[in-house]
Amino acid sequence: MKAFKAYDIRGVWGTDLNEATAYRIGYFLPDILPATTYLVGRDMRISSDTVFMNLANGLRDRGVNVESVGLSTTPMIYWATARYGYEASVMITASHNPSNHNGMKISAKDAKPVGYETGLNKLEKLVESDIKPQPVEKPGTLSEINLYAEYIEFQRQFLGDIRDLRVAVDCSNGASNIFIKKLLGDTPYYINDTLDGRFPGHEPNPLDAENQKQIKELVQKNRCDIGLLFDGDADRITFIDERGQFISPDLIIAFLGNYFLGEKKQKGIVLQDIRSSRAIQEYLGKLYNAKVETWRVGRAYAALKLRELNGCFGGELAGHYYFRDFYYSDSGIMAALLVLRLLAHFKTERKTMSMIIKEISGYHNSGEINFTIEKKQEAMDAVRDHFMKIEKPERFLDFDGYRLDYHDWWLSIRPSNTEPYLRFLAEAKDENKLKEIVDTVTKIIKS
Repeated sequence: MKAFKAYDIRGVWGTDLNEATAYRIGYFLPDILPATTYLVGRDMRISSDTVFMNLANGLRDRGVNVESVGLSTTPMIYWATARYGYEASVMITASHNPSNHNGMKISAKDAKPVGYETGLNKLEKLVESDIKPQPVEKPGTLSEINLYAEYIEFQRQFLGDIRDLRVAVDCSNGASNIFIKKLLGDTPYYINDTLDGRFPGHEPNPLDAENQKQIKELVQKNRCDIGLLFDGDADRITFIDERGQFISPDLIIAFLGNYFLGEKKQKGIVLQDIRSSRAIQEYLGKLYNAKVETWRVGRAYAALKLRELNGCFGGELAGHYYFRDFYYSDSGIMAALLVLRLLAHFKTERKTMSMIIKEISGYHNSGEINFTIEKKQEAMDAVRDHFMKIEKPERFLDFDGYRLDYHDWWLSIRPSNTEPYLRFLAEAKDENKLKEIVDTVTKIIKS
């Protein structure tokens, strides 16, 4: 089915997913994730209530109890799954996708992600099968619980004294609205701060430059120290500096090291994805003698890897940030609180966000470039072979596409797991060298 992705279930409501599909997902979920009780949350999309009722009916017809938290962020479901010992949970959301989409993010015990390779593939076959549901005689129960107060109290511990910061917040009309004002108060400048699954302000994808325009203008207009831009379900966040410039999300991984490795003096590996800047290792290695591990893109891989390594934190270029203190899961709000906490400290040293980011990275970055191409593997191989013939890289990674690291530059090329793209990114100390790399790769792929 088109809706079953590498990390979750997601697609156009009424086309890729419908009431019958949602019911069958609920009915067959216990076959791949047995549990007496499922925790379920949902975002504010117009179709989310319908998805919930059909999913819950499917689960209950298998004799499974459903405990609903109602409106929720995705990270709150991760937190509650692990905190309260649920064996399984579902968050109904299409994350950063447009308003006519919906989907589900499924977690096992301890908030471990269930991806395509760890169960969604089997679920897909069952949902597509000709097996007719046979409801049990005694259906499972449906009850509602409220975890807001406990969750806000948990998040509050990461918030420092930010009274001297001028902060702009774009909630994207998404789920971050449930909690952010209770944590930051009324002082920040807010936009798109109502729950509205139609996303009237802009689409809830914080990486799209078009969606960043409002928060950039808000930062500049009010001379803010920083801007926060959440996605639809609040598991991702991106940041805007005081000049109104977008900060590459991978560099925030390095910035967060000042809390975990610096302020808290935690021990453990830091995790980055295969597209992340070399500046992270250079910055954290120099300041804290930290070890940075590189791994695959996506929560289905990152959360499990961080747990395996017992790493203290990590992140991705897409704006996901994972924390050992958050059950190895990602949280946009927790990342926001920590960034504000650190920035407030740096402000006492007369350092702005742009100054700190400049200290972290001296690289020129291409940004992620997407190529629509059918022969993805052939194109990746051609790029790899071209550069390897010229010079052997200092490091070569061949999981999740390819990454070639040289002395003063590197490149990553990988197939998207969720969209029909080949994704390319490069970074170099010299701007002319970066342009040469981008031009060369573009020519190879177009050929």
